[in-house]
Amino acid sequence: MKKILTFIFLLISSLLNAQVYTTSPAIPTSTGAITITFNATGTELAGYTGDVYAHTGVLTSASTSNSDWKHVIGNWGNNTTQPKLTRTGTNTYQLIISPDIPTFYSTNVGEVVTHIAIVFRNSVGNAQSRPDIFIPIYAEGLNVTITNPTNQAVYNLNDNITISAESSISANLELKVNNTSIQTASNTTSISKAYTFTSTGNYTIEAIAVQNGETKQEAISAYVKTATQNQTMPAGLKKGYNNNGDGSVTFVLEAPFKNDVFLVGGFNNWTLNEAYQMKKDGDNFWLTVTSLDPNTEYAYQYAIDYNLKVADPYSKKVLDPNNDQYITSNIYPNLMAYPTGKTTGIVSTFKINEATYTWQNTSFTRPNKENIVIYEMLLRDFTESDTYQEAITHLDYLQNLGVTAIELMPINEFEGNDSWGYNPSFYMALDKAYGTNNDLKQFVDACHNRGIAVIADVVFNHSYSQSPLLQMYWDGANNRPAANNPYYNQNHNFVDNTSAHWGYDFNHESTYTVNFFNDVLSFWMDEYKIDGFRFDFTKGFSNTLYYGTNNWASAYDGNRIANLKAYADHVWNHAPGNEAYVIFEHLSDNPEEAELANYGIMLWGNLNHNFNQNTMGYASEADVSWLSYKNRGWNNPHVVGYMESHDEERLMVKNLAYGNSNSGYNVKNLSTALKRQEAATVIFYGVPGPKMIWQFGELGYDKSINCAANINDGSCRLERKPVAWTLGYGTETDRQDLHNVTAKMIALKKEFPSTFNTDNFSFSLNGLVKRINLYDNIGDLDVVIVANFDVTTQSVNPNFPTTGNWYDTFSGNSLNVITPTALLSLQPGEYRLYSKNQNLSTKKVGTSEGIKMYPNPTNTSFSLNKNSSSIVIYNHTGKQVKQFEGQFLKGTLFNVSNLSQGIYLIKVTNDSGELNVMKLLKV
Repeated sequence: MKKILTFIFLLISSLLNAQVYTTSPAIPTSTGAITITFNATGTELAGYTGDVYAHTGVLTSASTSNSDWKHVIGNWGNNTTQPKLTRTGTNTYQLIISPDIPTFYSTNVGEVVTHIAIVFRNSVGNAQSRPDIFIPIYAEGLNVTITNPTNQAVYNLNDNITISAESSISANLELKVNNTSIQTASNTTSISKAYTFTSTGNYTIEAIAVQNGETKQEAISAYVKTATQNQTMPAGLKKGYNNNGDGSVTFVLEAPFKNDVFLVGGFNNWTLNEAYQMKKDGDNFWLTVTSLDPNTEYAYQYAIDYNLKVADPYSKKVLDPNNDQYITSNIYPNLMAYPTGKTTGIVSTFKINEATYTWQNTSFTRPNKENIVIYEMLLRDFTESDTYQEAITHLDYLQNLGVTAIELMPINEFEGNDSWGYNPSFYMALDKAYGTNNDLKQFVDACHNRGIAVIADVVFNHSYSQSPLLQMYWDGANNRPAANNPYYNQNHNFVDNTSAHWGYDFNHESTYTVNFFNDVLSFWMDEYKIDGFRFDFTKGFSNTLYYGTNNWASAYDGNRIANLKAYADHVWNHAPGNEAYVIFEHLSDNPEEAELANYGIMLWGNLNHNFNQNTMGYASEADVSWLSYKNRGWNNPHVVGYMESHDEERLMVKNLAYGNSNSGYNVKNLSTALKRQEAATVIFYGVPGPKMIWQFGELGYDKSINCAANINDGSCRLERKPVAWTLGYGTETDRQDLHNVTAKMIALKKEFPSTFNTDNFSFSLNGLVKRINLYDNIGDLDVVIVANFDVTTQSVNPNFPTTGNWYDTFSGNSLNVITPTALLSLQPGEYRLYSKNQNLSTKKVGTSEGIKMYPNPTNTSFSLNKNSSSIVIYNHTGKQVKQFEGQFLKGTLFNVSNLSQGIYLIKVTNDSGELNVMKLLKV
């Protein structure tokens, strides 16, 4: 059903204006013991009753980044080696670093510790403080710090606060505001003073400590705001960033119930400024900014009501301080650096003069949805480089296979870089882990040029804590969405079924939520020419409460039906005529699915278990008739049937592990199992209606969705799996036979739709011996398909519609039918597809993938998708300008940065001695 996500980076309450820790002394140094008090209120550990541990280390002068902890105590996965905290209250714990930092962490002599790094976590590690906490450590001797207010705090006019500071040793202390002294104290370690802000604007607050001629000081800023102006927004603006076309830009943030919003970013040095206080128009805050460099990329955030800073929910691109460092220049060239030291948290970016993409295909016609063949793709595991650019090099392979649509698992920003994508954070920002915005556009364009539609998998049921829509309205005390959050429910609607609790639950009966997701759908169709959407877990799209630990909300829900139809209408209204695809992962009881299907929506049809029973050779639950829309009582063929998806175990894995056997015939034999996959493929495509393939299913992919060492261990479920291109499948005859049978069946669906998408068919699909009869509506192209999934020889009544010669499409053998119901004998795993039209058996399909170059065009280097031994480059005059000789593995980078711009001829010799010639555009 759904995915338990590995990469969930929840915000700790420090990002939501709650204090997580205090230290004693307030100015900790590397000498002497330090007590750290952790307040779990508002974190994942709020209300936890068990033990809490500290995964801890230090940042030192030798550390290269915040992730480069030196001298970590204990192993991340083993709490017994980590310090345990002492509980001091319901949500408070203490950790004592004793006798001093160097001894506790075993630092090297002369090494300077700058910060203690800590993650607090429970005993099993599924609840913890996030992100990492960094506690500054001061040099020995005199130090001073301001303990109140916090830096960049925001206040109203005439607010009265207490300004306080502490020093590490007794000294003469002084407090200043805007360079005017407001309090002094002698020979003490603390100082405080009540202060009233009598004017608006920026304030500089200083603490000064003097002792024996030595002076130390610290300065922070505070801002006193003016009242927000109410002013009507200019017409035609969209939410988020707007390029006005005249050098100015306008930002619009929808923020009901909020009072004040400031725009901060690289254009104003990340400071609160009256000139960047946004105006208000109803629920929207807006501001137009001028005098920007059109060729500079700027980062920005919204500062909302007393210091809550969030990225733009409508961001097209974001920068993540925790994860961007792992994105290489090969994947995302010239990625803007995060503004370290200027702000915290995820930031949005914009650039007035963005690099535009010129679409090559501007008149793509989407293939008929009722006969479509979808290829579900996880870019991470489909390509070795995790990129759109490499995926483009495999599109010819998919075109030759016959695929008419590619369904991309979620590609909008998700938490972390290595994920299935069902942990969404920003819905309009492309996740940078797969490449740039223009890389995706080039991928879509390349698909369209091959007649392949592109479908985006979208996750509207839930999000996790990186979503600014959640951060803006958060109940830190209870660690859940606030009661006034206009986008989220406070609690999950699957009340008792915690297996259906993923992140935080969107409220699809709120107009704010509906409008937001409609904007998301429009954006992807407009910006990237996406051809449709697969909606994840649509059972969650209502506020009906479902009780019971095993309640998956499969019963009819009228409110949910209305909500779902409205989203479908929005997609279709955005693409009238050649309608965009709307596909639901619904998997509910048939009455609800029938209503949605009859409305025009396609629905996932999970036949994984039943087909696997057949391929393994077991009669129980081997009925696959649910693949047919007619068997469900639907009006139209809107079942997107599949034998495998990202969520199910691969058929071949269970064939090889649990396959049946009899008298020397053993399904656990690789060749035997692959032949049975051929039989399943013929039956699968023989039932009219849209179909879906999980990537590499056409090659009999046999790497478990779970752990390789134990296929019943789901702890590895979301981990990377081997990319099929690296497994040598192309040299295995049995796998290529399965590939070619798949290509053959798809080709028949496409070339003879009057037969393979007929509404006049019958079948017997409930036992291990199966039959399908397809009756052509416009000519003499009737088809009979039979298959034996037993492990013994069986007979089948083919029910031929006429007598005479019938031709087996795969063998080419003919059968003179005298008695249409005469039994046919089939060996274990044998299948046949008969037609009176010999064209079905003579049509040739199925080709192996040729050598490809990527990226092309390039300005620095290129790679090949296969091993090679010689690469010779010639310019336009035929002169050799560069040569590479050796044994090069696929993916090797060949540097051409020193070549001039232009078109070059590349001669590639692969490691088998075959010569390939192709063109390279150097830019």
